[in-house]
Amino acid sequence: MGLFGNSQKKIIEELHKKSEDHCKEISREIENLLDDLKTDYDENQEVVQEFSSFVEEIKSKLSPEDATKLLDFSSRLTKVKRCAKKGVEAMRELARDQRKLTSETRMEYEEYFYAK
Repeated sequence: MGLFGNSQKKIIEELHKKSEDHCKEISREIENLLDDLKTDYDENQEVVQEFSSFVEEIKSKLSPEDATKLLDFSSRLTKVKRCAKKGVEAMRELARDQRKLTSETRMEYEEYFYAK
């Protein structure tokens, strides 16, 4: 006879199944969010470069005060781009970590069930 009775083993198996289902669902949600975020980022990646080029074209036509404001805005827009890129990278890491955790949890349950 094992460490647990049949009813206890059945409860643990149900918890394993439920845990695995939750992990898979979370992984799918993270992957979908990552895909959406990456798509949006890729579509808008060139905007900052285009805006910077535009600023260079028109800054000589503006008053010094307006040119300074525009350059400041351009600088802040570049920071927003960096934040967006970091967000995509963070989601990619989260997706990888979630897949790894799901795999490790599955292996731990399998080791438990098949250890004799």
